[in-house]
Amino acid sequence: MVQQCLLAGVSRATIYAQQKPPVINEIDLLHSRLIDEEYTRHPFYGTRRMVQFLKREGHTVNRKRVQRLMRQMGLAGMAPGPHTSRSHPEHAVYPYLLRGVEVIRPNQVWSTDITYIRLAHGFGYLVAIIDWYSRRVLAWRISNSMDTIFCVDCLEDALRTHGKPEIFNSDQGAQFTSEAFTGVLKREGVTISRDGRGRVFDNIFVERLWRSVKHEDVYLKGYATMGELRVGLTEYFAFYNGERPHQSLGNRTPEVVYRTAVGGGAVIADKFGGAGGETPVPLRSTGVSPPAEARSTATATANQTKAKPGQRRPAASEVAGAT
Repeated sequence: MVQQCLLAGVSRATIYAQQKPPVINEIDLLHSRLIDEEYTRHPFYGTRRMVQFLKREGHTVNRKRVQRLMRQMGLAGMAPGPHTSRSHPEHAVYPYLLRGVEVIRPNQVWSTDITYIRLAHGFGYLVAIIDWYSRRVLAWRISNSMDTIFCVDCLEDALRTHGKPEIFNSDQGAQFTSEAFTGVLKREGVTISRDGRGRVFDNIFVERLWRSVKHEDVYLKGYATMGELRVGLTEYFAFYNGERPHQSLGNRTPEVVYRTAVGGGAVIADKFGGAGGETPVPLRSTGVSPPAEARSTATATANQTKAKPGQRRPAASEVAGAT
């Protein structure tokens, strides 16, 4: 024990002292429950709107309290704020690769996310991995803290049970950008994709899963402990995968679609049409890159529209006439 304390740089008194259980604030739990329910309905609500929402519900709280509670739950409004796009200096940055890509088979694209789960006297966190083609939940884990370990454990379980995907998508949370998590994907040769900042629809299938989990199970049953939550979610995900029909799957179940590779599919619409950015990296899901003629035409058009210093930029009609 002495050597362990020396290596960790902590006092032995810290190890031997009786740790007091955390004090549970019932008011915080009530406010967290209300915020969680409203965020599930309106994920674009930030702290200012949440303050107004709580006020309408008869709870006068200041913004700092709402900021603290939403931070504990891992919630953030979908609108960008000051300095929210700064990446962790030690974590690699990956582009979003799925806009406009048609998902046509199981294990082509997986994605993951974390959500807050309220309990009667506390809270927990749920991470899940879903197959985009079939909407099947491949693996899930719960934890009482937003650490990286339970996310890595969930990923390893999915890989061990279902093989590996071609592309794995997640948001830019520290758990998923950590070396521990990305290292597993690199080890398996999986292409990594990341949601854009503040773009909730980049991972819409997991967001829909959270809505279903909470409205169809968590809010109805009101779990009191992590043990009850684990048992309840085990039953719910078995129902979700094997019994619950999905309208988007032609009223088939995710289990049937995943096993037969019939009736599924997904695509995130490319509303920008490739404008304003470089052509995405070709993916194994499509294997198609823009033809050379299209690339040369785009380059020529870009060169024509470039204005020299002191020269007027040509109007859109002039560019259209030139091409």
